[in-house]
Amino acid sequence: MSDIVIEPATLEDLDELSTLLGELFSQESDFRPDKKRQLHGLRLIFEEPSRGRVFVLRRDRTIVGMINLLFTISTAEGGFVILLEDLVVHREFRGHGYGSKLLQHAIDFAKQKNFLRITLLTDRPEIQSQELFRRFGFFESSMIPMRLLLTPSLPAEITL
Repeated sequence: MSDIVIEPATLEDLDELSTLLGELFSQESDFRPDKKRQLHGLRLIFEEPSRGRVFVLRRDRTIVGMINLLFTISTAEGGFVILLEDLVVHREFRGHGYGSKLLQHAIDFAKQKNFLRITLLTDRPEIQSQELFRRFGFFESSMIPMRLLLTPSLPAEITL
């Protein structure tokens, strides 16, 4: 029997997490894998826990999946909400329910911490992941996501 645990990711997990994100971004039409950027983004979350959490699912101490939750405030909801930024399971471990376990863990975490909503973006043609989210009660919003990509003029760290 495999030993399965979901726990907060650590700095020691960064390289493996960036590999997982590379798998995810190679499938998404809006993004491209960039290990340096993925590592920088993960470090920004790790250095300030109020920004979010990254959880990993380990099977026999090997990372097979991750979920990334970012925290913000919704004026519409009048409180704290979560943006589910990334959910990915290694290709060779898909189809075993690990994505469902990670998603349930995120929902349980959100409820325990009294978050009011979880929002996510999913690729339009990716029907399989949409079905997973629907099984957990997610529904399509009438809102349309829009982006403005900004190129920083200085390579310095962003401070808020």
